[in-house]
Amino acid sequence: MAGGIEPIALTRMGIALVSEHASPLTPPGAFGAGSQNLHVAGLAAALSALGHQVVVYTRRDHPHVPQRVRAADGYDVVHVPAGPAKKLNGEEVLAYIGDFVGFLKLTWKARRPDVVHAHGWLSGIAAVLSARDFPVPVVQTYHSVGSVPLPDRQTNGPASTKRLAVERLVGHEVARVVALCSTEARAVLGMGIDRAKLAVVPRGVDLDLFTPKREPVRRLRPRKIVSVGRLLPRKGFDATIRALSTVEGAELVIAGSGARGDVYGDPETKRLLALARSLGVGDRVVFAGHVPYAELPDLLRSADLVACTPQHQSSGGVALEAMACGIPVIATAVGGLIDAVVDGLTGVLVPPGKPDAIGKALRALFADSTHRELLSVSGHDRAHARYSWQRAATDLTRNYAAAGVRRSSFVDGRTATRGNALAPQRDSR
Repeated sequence: MAGGIEPIALTRMGIALVSEHASPLTPPGAFGAGSQNLHVAGLAAALSALGHQVVVYTRRDHPHVPQRVRAADGYDVVHVPAGPAKKLNGEEVLAYIGDFVGFLKLTWKARRPDVVHAHGWLSGIAAVLSARDFPVPVVQTYHSVGSVPLPDRQTNGPASTKRLAVERLVGHEVARVVALCSTEARAVLGMGIDRAKLAVVPRGVDLDLFTPKREPVRRLRPRKIVSVGRLLPRKGFDATIRALSTVEGAELVIAGSGARGDVYGDPETKRLLALARSLGVGDRVVFAGHVPYAELPDLLRSADLVACTPQHQSSGGVALEAMACGIPVIATAVGGLIDAVVDGLTGVLVPPGKPDAIGKALRALFADSTHRELLSVSGHDRAHARYSWQRAATDLTRNYAAAGVRRSSFVDGRTATRGNALAPQRDSR
């Protein structure tokens, strides 16, 4: 972080968050919503609470949404007309990125922001191209990097090659790259991005919603494990089910919808159910379907343990939410989970795709109430100390300043002068 920066409370900026496919207005947990929607919403609200003027630009994907919406948390959302007003995949959106850029240029010509923060690779190229006509620094967060393979994403086709090229271009052009975890940071460095422009600022968690409040809960079994996430093979629910077969007296509740938004009609649900029955635990696995976000804390608090066992990269959001609720976490050592969970202190980390290791951890924790209590207290403390949205927004504001932003000052609660933003830092090549 840059030194000698004036107190955040005395300054404010005009901040443009570009999130082409992930609108912060999408209800958390709704079909099609992901961790990026939640991240942008939490970040926009926290930056607004610090006094900054925040506008989120997202692609218009429905014909009946107003162009500009004022969110309850004090920021604006602008629906950018770029292509047909319907859901599109990344390759389809790329064909209309010129329309997105044209809209941003016209908007920023009338009133340019002090800093642009792009979320996702497509947002990155839109932000870089749009900001070229203005002395405005661009900050990039990838959320996921194309060079990190996923089993449900091709990594050697033309679309993937194009994405990798764009990600590298964006990384070299922007003034700052902000990764969400150390795993993502390593992937960014692997693209040849200058280490000096890289920072790690993790996502936050809603500490007002996710609290340790406990109430009596009715159970079918003495022990309860909860897992949360979309029903996709890479989420690793099958590994937890296999582990459950080695644990007596425990039930597993899986909350989340399938690829089509349903539960029991979904192919992945059918596969997991068949697996559970073949292992003799079909009566101990419950599919709860979509759980509204406001009800998620109660579900997490009803558990003895929360299992987060994806096979590959993960934002770590559910683990953080469980930790904030004071519930011990067993997690696979992938993505953001590696940073969020301190093995043996705030949770237990296990290798991905290893049901035996998950089962061993479950049995050990169920047999040791003292260790569970330690994980509960330490996890809660870590969530509050490191993962509040206010902390994330404050850290990002300092990174915006390091990217070359001259911020406006408050005078009697009003902006005295917006001033000129400093030009983005250029590397020496």
